[in-house]
Amino acid sequence: MELTLADAKQIIAATLAAQKEHGFKPMAVVVLNASGSIKASESQDGTSLLRPKIAHGKAYGAVSLGMGSRALFERAKLEPFFIQSMNALCDGALVPVPGGVLIRSAEGVLLGAVGVTGDTSDNDELCAVAGISSLGLKADTGAS
Repeated sequence: MELTLADAKQIIAATLAAQKEHGFKPMAVVVLNASGSIKASESQDGTSLLRPKIAHGKAYGAVSLGMGSRALFERAKLEPFFIQSMNALCDGALVPVPGGVLIRSAEGVLLGAVGVTGDTSDNDELCAVAGISSLGLKADTGAS
């Protein structure tokens, strides 16, 4: 299975529906395929200039290292030099905080990642999970 543009658009729609349902701050959402290429991106009115780059960095870090950004966040606490090195290898695009969630098939195959930003990192992650789950796919946040 490959992540399609229609899939990416559905993930974004469901992510933003969750944002609205919970009354969270305006969000930016980026969906990447398994090779890290952007499939779709959307920013709500009221998001700040850097929000799309932050959303991309959360998703890009997750897909590049094969773990949800919550795991990257925990690793940064224990091994900050490792995460700094990975960020350098990613040309500074890695954002190691929750909100970058891997998209996996029912069988666990990596299909891509979603990055969400705009509210707290936990709320960003909650919305990303809702978006991924709307397609019946597995959301891998990197939580233990």
